[in-house]
Amino acid sequence: MTTTVEYIRYRIALDDQQAFEDAYGRAAEALAASPECIDYELTRCSEEAERYILRIRWTSIDAHLNGFRKGEHFPAFFSAIRPYVTAIEEMQHYLPTAVAGTGKASADS
Repeated sequence: MTTTVEYIRYRIALDDQQAFEDAYGRAAEALAASPECIDYELTRCSEEAERYILRIRWTSIDAHLNGFRKGEHFPAFFSAIRPYVTAIEEMQHYLPTAVAGTGKASADS
């Protein structure tokens, strides 16, 4: 199994953003309960406020597609985010490379 990172890019109108973030707050409960999900993070672009990226690390592509998507937690996840599916600009899996590390600053800086 190879860990994979799924990136989902959204474009969300400014007046829909709170509802979108609330929906992902509910959807996150399903991700947190999923044995296939390592971690997740929803971020909003500071330069273009209507852009969001959801990053989810899965134990493998197969675990995501055949475990999570066919498992008990997917219905609650999809129900929460269903209104925003048409706002997806990209949804792809990426494989980690050897280029990774940490910088000198702490996350609390």
